[in-house]
Amino acid sequence: MTSAPGSLESLRTRNRLRVLATVQERGAVSRADIIRTTGLSRTTVSSLVAELLSEGVLSERAERAEPSAPSPGGGRPATLLALNPDGGGVLGVHLGHDGVRVVLANLSGDVLGERQREIDVDHLPADSLAYVAEAALDLVAGSGHARDRVIGMGVAVSAPVQLVSHALRTPSMLRDWTDIDIAAQLRDRVGVPVHVGNDANLGAMAEWTFGVGRGADDLIYLMLSDGVGAGLILNGRPYEGAAGAAGELGHVTVVDGGYVCRCGNRGCLETVVGTRALVGALAHSRGPDTTLADVVALAVAGDPGCLRVIVDAGRTIGRALSGVCAVLDPKLVVVGGRVAAVGPPLLDGVREVLDRRLPQAISQGVVVTTGRLGDRAEVLGAVALATRRTSAHLLAP
Repeated sequence: MTSAPGSLESLRTRNRLRVLATVQERGAVSRADIIRTTGLSRTTVSSLVAELLSEGVLSERAERAEPSAPSPGGGRPATLLALNPDGGGVLGVHLGHDGVRVVLANLSGDVLGERQREIDVDHLPADSLAYVAEAALDLVAGSGHARDRVIGMGVAVSAPVQLVSHALRTPSMLRDWTDIDIAAQLRDRVGVPVHVGNDANLGAMAEWTFGVGRGADDLIYLMLSDGVGAGLILNGRPYEGAAGAAGELGHVTVVDGGYVCRCGNRGCLETVVGTRALVGALAHSRGPDTTLADVVALAVAGDPGCLRVIVDAGRTIGRALSGVCAVLDPKLVVVGGRVAAVGPPLLDGVREVLDRRLPQAISQGVVVTTGRLGDRAEVLGAVALATRRTSAHLLAP
C-alpha cells in the first residue's frame, strides 16, 4: 500500500531520500554535514543513517574527515559516509583534445578499470565515440559487473555544455562536433544513461568530491592542459552560469593582438599557458620534438630557461585569476591538468600575482594548491556527474 502524502511513513521516506541524495552529491560526508545540509534533526539523521548502513546502501569509510567547524569540546574528526561501493558501477569518459580516457568506477569513485587511447578528438568525433563505446563495454565485461548494475556514464568534454539539454553549445568551439548528440549516441551503443558536462567543471566537481577540495565549499579549479578552463564550486554547489558557459578562463584576453585562439579571438590565456604554448616556448632551444613531459622534467631539474617559462605562465594565470578571486573570494584555487605536474614554480607565479593584486583580506584567505587527482580529475568528475544524476530512488533497495 502506498503511503498517504502526509503520513509519517511518507515523511520518513522523503527524509531518507534527502539524506541519500546529500551523500550521493558530496561523494563522502559526515553526519554533521548531513544535518547542516538537510536541516534535519540530529536524531532523525542518526536513525536514517543507521537504517541505510544496515541495508548496505551506505558504508563508513576508514578515512577521516576534517570537521567543518571545530566542536566546542574538540574530539576526533567525524567518520565519512559514502555510497556502498559494492552497490553498482559507473562509467566515466574524458574526451580531451588529443586523447580519450574511459574508466569504470564503483559508487565511491574507486577506479576498477581504465582504458586510454591517443586520438585527434577535436577532428575525429566518429572514431572517438566508437572507441568510447568499445572501451566501456570491454571494461564492464571484464569487471564481473552485470550490465544492469552499471547505473550510468558521465562524459567530460572540452567545450561549454548547455544546461538543459546537456549537449554541446551550438556552434561549438569543437567545430567538427557541432550537432553531434554525444549522450544519445553513447546511450544507444552502451545501453546506459549518459550525462555530458564540461571537463573543467567536472574537474572541479572531482576535486571537491574526492580530492583536495573536500570540505571547501568555495573553490576555483583551474585545468591546464592543451586547453585552459576553470570550474567553480560556490556555496557548496557547482556553478555553471546562466547558459552553462561559466569558467571559460582560457578565453580571457591576456595579450592584446596575440596569437589567434581556436575560439576566434586573439591573445586568449590558452594561447599563452596551454601545453602548445609552453612547449613552443622551449622548442627553439630544446628542439622541435620537445614534449610536455620534457618541460616537466626540465622544471623538476631546475633548468633556468624552463623555470622562467613556467613562472611567467603562473604570473599570467594569476593576472587572469585575480579579478575572479576579487569577486568570488574563494577558499581554494586548485590547479589541475597535465601542466600542473610542473609543481611549485607554477604555483609560486600564481601566488605572487594574487598577493600583489588582491586586497589583503582576500589574498590571505586564498590557498593555491595542486589537485590531488592528477590527470584523472576530469574523468572522475564524469563519474561523479553520473552518480549525482542517478535518482536516489534507484540506489535504495
